Amino acid sequence: MPTKIEVRYALLLIVVMLAGMATGGYAQSRLAFERISKDRRFSASNYCIYPDTLLIKQTPPPIGKRPFYISHYGRHGSRYLSNRKGYDIPYKMLQKADSLGKLTPMGKNVKSQLEQILQDCEGRWGDLTDLGKQQHRGIARRMMIRFPDVFEGKAHIDAKSTTVNRCILSMGSAIQGMVSRNPKLQVRMDASTHDMWYLNHQDKNLRDSMMTPATKKVYDAYCSNREHNPRLMALLFNDSVYVKEQVDEVWLNYYLLKSALIQQNTRMGNLVDFLDLFSYEDIHQFWQKENAWWYFMYGPSLLNGGKQPFTQRYLLRRIIEEADSCLQLRKPGVQLRFGHETILLPLTCLLELNHFGYQTYDLEELEEHGWWACLVFPMASNLQFVFYRESPSDRDVLVKVLLNEEEATLPIKSETAPYYKWRDVRQYYLDKIENYEKSN
Repeated sequence: MPTKIEVRYALLLIVVMLAGMATGGYAQSRLAFERISKDRRFSASNYCIYPDTLLIKQTPPPIGKRPFYISHYGRHGSRYLSNRKGYDIPYKMLQKADSLGKLTPMGKNVKSQLEQILQDCEGRWGDLTDLGKQQHRGIARRMMIRFPDVFEGKAHIDAKSTTVNRCILSMGSAIQGMVSRNPKLQVRMDASTHDMWYLNHQDKNLRDSMMTPATKKVYDAYCSNREHNPRLMALLFNDSVYVKEQVDEVWLNYYLLKSALIQQNTRMGNLVDFLDLFSYEDIHQFWQKENAWWYFMYGPSLLNGGKQPFTQRYLLRRIIEEADSCLQLRKPGVQLRFGHETILLPLTCLLELNHFGYQTYDLEELEEHGWWACLVFPMASNLQFVFYRESPSDRDVLVKVLLNEEEATLPIKSETAPYYKWRDVRQYYLDKIENYEKSN
């Protein structure tokens, strides 16, 4: 006899499949399609480059309040692909077809471009690129321009990173950008396993519930009308029978598009380009699948219980505790932390910033409601908690949160939003974490 949970997922699967049949696999809202039509690179999900905007409008703080402390968590900057798999899968398919005379001239050209990319990436898997270093220098400098009071004189900068090289180098690039503007800064940097328990926490219980067999059925149903690309196969291969019998169309389509999109982060971006193989509809459907996957795995999806953002409860509590300590100081300075998108995205959802706490069973609703993971975690993405007060004796401390340098809304009442009373903010999140831990 099926359980209530199994019955619920079975009914949900039917709803998703019917929705796919009714819409032909397209989302009811096509807001992201409009954005992709203007810039195809926007579809790259966690491969998007940072929206490096120099001047973003800031709301003036309440009269008398001045910034005095910044607490930060940032993702590493632009990087190479983390391993060969993403290139090897499409390359080996094309290589085999070429050896049998099954490639079109276009297919041969794409194979040649993949060979160039592989040569450039060899020995650099997952490494920070020059663009990644540039991104963090720029973010650091803009932070100093916007909040000069925090960086005056011999201000203290405490920076920590996960033990991954690209994160360590991102930290170093940010510090380089700061010191170039103020050589007097007192800097401390560290990258140690000692801090990995909160900088890159992996929660086994929650990870095991990310993609259960039941939720995978729902996800697969959502993707089923979004992953075939016969037009691409005709561009690459000269034998349709060979394609049907020998080519894994779904994986070739997927990895070839990912390979094209990540090049915007490397020096090969201006040397190779096979993104034109894909229509805007192809790219939009890829974006939809990626966005839904991230919602499942790291977002607040109700399909797997809505608890995945709590993987970052230790990091959030640490941010709160360190802020409480720093607020006692006359000039606390800045705390920088460098890690990964798999931390930044669930942290953003846990904070319920903007609309990223949105919960639903229906993946078709994500695009319409603005739950777009690519807006949270482009390369070098970051959260900045900026604290304000009138003087060291002022206990009415305010905080505002910047997501990728833009003011974000919090799920807390405030007459001065985007500025919020710190005592309200800390209590809201501490209560949220405590309630989760009591029930689990």
